[in-house]
Amino acid sequence: MTDTATNTKLIQGRTGPWEIVMGLEIHAQVASKAKLFSGAAVGFGAGPNEQVSLVDAGFPGMLPTLNKHCVEQAVRTGLGLRAQINKRSQFDRKNYFYPDLPTGYQISQLYYPIVGEGVVEVEGEDGAFFNVGIERLHLEQDAGKLIHDLSPTESYVDLNRAGTALMEIVSRPDLRTPDEAVAYVKKIRTILIYLGTCDGDMEKGNLRADVNVSVCRAGNYDKFKETGDFSYLGTRCEIKNVNSFRFISQAIQYEARRQIEILEDGGSITQETRLYDPTAGETRSMRSKEEAQDYRYFPDPDLLPLDLEQAWIDDIKASLPELPDDKRKRLMSEYGLSQY
Repeated sequence: MTDTATNTKLIQGRTGPWEIVMGLEIHAQVASKAKLFSGAAVGFGAGPNEQVSLVDAGFPGMLPTLNKHCVEQAVRTGLGLRAQINKRSQFDRKNYFYPDLPTGYQISQLYYPIVGEGVVEVEGEDGAFFNVGIERLHLEQDAGKLIHDLSPTESYVDLNRAGTALMEIVSRPDLRTPDEAVAYVKKIRTILIYLGTCDGDMEKGNLRADVNVSVCRAGNYDKFKETGDFSYLGTRCEIKNVNSFRFISQAIQYEARRQIEILEDGGSITQETRLYDPTAGETRSMRSKEEAQDYRYFPDPDLLPLDLEQAWIDDIKASLPELPDDKRKRLMSEYGLSQY
């Protein structure tokens, strides 16, 4: 099979042409001085476990208190993405065990997110524009961090990130090439920086992407768009926590080649979560892909549903800065500048 090009929607395999289909989940750390449900500080470079409250550490009897500023930042982001702001949303518990999650659950939003559908216009590497649908944006708390390289026999837990507010921006499966995926993440990052809702620092992990990749026979994507039947797209694999534009492109290229080779050899794709190893230039299996029911979601009993007033949303909208698309159009109109 030929190498995957980064800007073509067709990949030539041994048995014929294939298409890549991708949807991205971008995790953006909310620009805030405090965490989502506690008053603990948020900042990079603090010593281990120096920015941890009793709430973050999961002590019995501790109750979460919602940070209003984080809610405002999520609404600002939704407005900047030209998405639907849901005046009523709800926090849910996502239950799973991991040593850096002391409560045994993550507070997130599944059934009723704070932001609904929107559309982002993206400029590709070739100068052409394409639209990417936004399915939702929801607020959730981050987990802590496990450190494995300080001892040959022990792992260490740093809870400084635990409880930090994240916005998860979930796209539709509208991305077709590695270049499109990179251009989309760059556009989202630019919007967030303009809005002041995330600093976009990928090196510090403040912006990272989960990339869902599937491959299908040429023509099947058009059938999916016509019918909405996801079976045309093939089984997807999720590549977790990719934190650079270059790695996003490389991970997609490798994963697409891997899936096509398995299918052309008569095998089938297992839905799973994978990690990208940039040193080896390959994705590796991490765990089987869980579905919503595996996490036993239910409404968080310690948090009331979130009800927003339209007047408050309008005030936030009035305070938005000039966004990249508006600025480009204004400069072209006022000064006769070209797109370039």
